[in-house]
Amino acid sequence: MKKEFSQDPQRFARFSRSFKGTGTDSQLLLDFSKNLITAETFQLLLRLAEEAGVAEWRDRMFRGEHINITEDRAVYHVALRNVSNERMEVDGQDVMPDVNRVLQQIQTMCHAVHNGAWRGYTGKTITDVVNIGIGGSDLGPVMVTEALRHYAVPTIRMHFVSNIDGTHLAETVKTLNPETTLFIVTSKTFTTQETITNAKSARTWFLDTAKEVTC
Repeated sequence: MKKEFSQDPQRFARFSRSFKGTGTDSQLLLDFSKNLITAETFQLLLRLAEEAGVAEWRDRMFRGEHINITEDRAVYHVALRNVSNERMEVDGQDVMPDVNRVLQQIQTMCHAVHNGAWRGYTGKTITDVVNIGIGGSDLGPVMVTEALRHYAVPTIRMHFVSNIDGTHLAETVKTLNPETTLFIVTSKTFTTQETITNAKSARTWFLDTAKEVTC
């Protein structure tokens, strides 16, 4: 890479793009100058994108069309990032009211866990949160947790279980206390075999280790 930049001082300008958002400080920078790419491969990638109809599929996604062919569903993750709150439709129905309602529920729950209002079954505050998911349902939460680590609540530890191999879950819960552990099952359809298997195993662990509360 040092050689490429020394031979082409304008490499960053040629192989990067920036996009400004609606806010004064909102900007997205895409820098691919530090990848092994040349002017030829760049043009070939653009041609491949055209042949694959990337722009057309992007527009269909933003229109809320059912581009997930295997499940006959809209791939409408962009609605979750619709900070302008503009109307976004799927099958003629504005999805934003439901999106905003669920986002508010998530925010309320997060605050409750953070401030200790959300407690375990014996009344103790939560000290450990275990995310169970696979693919994007694992990588997304991991990425957010790492990116926002500086703002994390120091008394709460995060754990991630994605491998269907039972050892992954067993090693994760080995030192956890069921009285202070919160499991979050992350899935789009709740039909993913690996996720459901781990969720059932987590439930079994909880029922086997939780102490019975006497009033």
